[in-house]
Amino acid sequence: MDFFTNMALGLSVALSLHGIAYCFVGVTLGTFVGVLPGLGPMASIAMLLPLTYHVDPTYALIMLAGIYYGAAYGGRITSILLNLAGEASSAVTLLDGYPMARNGRAGVALFITAIASFVGGIIGIVLLATFSESLAAAALQFSAQEYFSLMLLGLVAAALLAGDTPFRSLAMVAFGLALGLVGIDLNSGTARFTFGVPALYDGLSLVAIAIGLFGLPEVMANAGVADEHRPAPEKITLRSLVPTRQDWKQAAAPILRGSAIGSFFGALPGTGGVTASFMSYAVEKRVAKDPSKFGKGAIEGVAAPEAANNSAVQTAFIPTLSLGIPGDPVMALMLGVMMVHNILPGPNFIAGQPELFWGLVASFLVGNIMLVVLNIPLISLWVRILHIPYRILFPIIVAVVCIGIYAVNYQVLDLVVLMLFGLLGYALKLMRFQAAPLLLGLVLGPMMEENFRRAMVIAGGDFSSFVTRPLSAIFLACIFALLAWTAFSSFRARRFAASNSANSS
Repeated sequence: MDFFTNMALGLSVALSLHGIAYCFVGVTLGTFVGVLPGLGPMASIAMLLPLTYHVDPTYALIMLAGIYYGAAYGGRITSILLNLAGEASSAVTLLDGYPMARNGRAGVALFITAIASFVGGIIGIVLLATFSESLAAAALQFSAQEYFSLMLLGLVAAALLAGDTPFRSLAMVAFGLALGLVGIDLNSGTARFTFGVPALYDGLSLVAIAIGLFGLPEVMANAGVADEHRPAPEKITLRSLVPTRQDWKQAAAPILRGSAIGSFFGALPGTGGVTASFMSYAVEKRVAKDPSKFGKGAIEGVAAPEAANNSAVQTAFIPTLSLGIPGDPVMALMLGVMMVHNILPGPNFIAGQPELFWGLVASFLVGNIMLVVLNIPLISLWVRILHIPYRILFPIIVAVVCIGIYAVNYQVLDLVVLMLFGLLGYALKLMRFQAAPLLLGLVLGPMMEENFRRAMVIAGGDFSSFVTRPLSAIFLACIFALLAWTAFSSFRARRFAASNSANSS
């Protein structure tokens, strides 16, 4: 089928009554939770996951994807109005968004970021629809060795490139891989690390762990903030939203540049929206005639990062759907949910389930249009939500989360896992460990083990098959290059810091 026939098939799913309804619910709930201070897309998806478990898989994915980009969309509102970033990529938007709000231009900042997000999302959707099939066709040539090496590359890249403490991130990946061993061994049928508890035979609950690591710690951290100490958002009127001709002129090129940067980085393992947002901001600062205006309310400083973030959100689905390998923690969570619904993304996914794939792609288009149509007139409503006292809001969130977790498997053990990983997530937050690599390790661990064992069986136990196969060798070489580059960068940074302290003394 050609592109237009495929999109027609996708639109028939996305524009059905159920498709529109679940997309609407997803983007609305995602924006609502994304607007809450401290809760970014990761926490939003984790907390709202249980809502999708008793829904048809196609519409569950449409709803979940809507929650994802709806939460990414909602995060910009708190960044601009309150100087609070729910996630790392929103931290770039607040650099110039909050100064614009302080200058009385919050409405313009919100409107421009809405348009930038829409344009970036549309460009990402076009690339997703164009390149996923080609990548899936190429992946059909992969054997177990290539899959194992590629997954290992994705894990290492995510750990080393996504944070400031790469070796701590690698430790978290290893912890996640260890957690993935809990349950029944598929090869031998033996129970591993279940301690005689039958509820653990299927492994630890991914949803409970995800919410525990990303949802509850944010609630705990913000629950300690007194309501009177919260910054008060300014009132937004529809008239204040309208940008001037000069604003459009200044924002047009940054939106396109940001979309291109976001589309590229979104499809790479271990980078995603965070790297794309920071990179696009740096590019705009470099090409600007007057770089000194950045940080003081430059419209380019909000347009480019938002376009980059949303295009990265869409293109992040390319490796996840066509290869079955998530490029970032959010995609790992999405992949885990697909597996729960007995959906196995990979090279055969697009050809085997075209309705699901193209329905999902078409729903991105519908969802992005919904976000623009709904959010511009509803900005004043989201601002009112920011006035709800924490003492009322957070107990409701925790209660809904616990009910949702229990409703997935009707097991009390899942609630215990939720609370334990909630405490662990809060401790990791205090110790400045990143929890995201742990989730990547947990999701990819069983798949890596399966492919490693298959490779060993095919090669008769010969480890050299990972090196003698050209593609696998290239992936492994990339891993060693990343490790060497990280070690060298860390050594150079320490040496530079030591020489600076010696000079100052």
